[in-house]
Amino acid sequence: MVLQWALPVLSALVAVSVLVLANRLRPESWRKNEEEGADGLVLEIISTFFTAVVALVVVIGWQNYDNAHSHTVAEAKALVEVHSAADKLPQAERDRIQGLVRDYTTQVLGSEWPVMAEKRQLSESTQQTFDKLRAEAAALRDADDERSSVLAGLGRVAQARYDRAMDASLSIPGFLYAALWFGTALLLLRMVLADQEITRRSMLMTAVLGVVVGWVILAIYNLDRPFSGGSVVPRDAFELALTRFRNGS
Repeated sequence: MVLQWALPVLSALVAVSVLVLANRLRPESWRKNEEEGADGLVLEIISTFFTAVVALVVVIGWQNYDNAHSHTVAEAKALVEVHSAADKLPQAERDRIQGLVRDYTTQVLGSEWPVMAEKRQLSESTQQTFDKLRAEAAALRDADDERSSVLAGLGRVAQARYDRAMDASLSIPGFLYAALWFGTALLLLRMVLADQEITRRSMLMTAVLGVVVGWVILAIYNLDRPFSGGSVVPRDAFELALTRFRNGS
């Protein structure tokens, strides 16, 4: 929460400081002259560059976040299908399969989510539980149809789990972050090129610009970490699945 406000405020302070320093240090030769139109074109190019970079980075970050959420939903749905398919098995096999499904789901919620947040990878102990579940399903006898349904569902779980592992480790390419910071620097330094007088209005508008830039950068960083940033992928799909298991539905 502190970071949510600290970065925009810091960005506003930096922007206002640049405005004040630029006004004091800018040479007289840089003041408005016959090349005023060219200066305006430079400022427009800087704004366009920053906007384009931000738009590209936000789109990529949102796609990563949306994909991560979709994969958690797909995995939870597949677990529900496996749990339901096991209802048709003999009691001993049914209890083993459904018990391991519940254990796996509980571990994803309880221990694996923090690991994804801290290390950006999946939990080895949860993987072991899933491997044990698949081994138990593969060892089923005298229930070919039910066994096939359970294995098919576990195959979908495995695919979604792999996708979730990729989601936890992937991030926005570094060169885009470099372009973002370069564009941010140009945007804040544009006051050096602009012949802008120091007034309450100019300082207020500059501070607002700094706050907007800070929030944009913070939002990008949050989207880039779907399991650990400020916009964390919700666990509601797994929680709903676990509730259905406990209710026997």
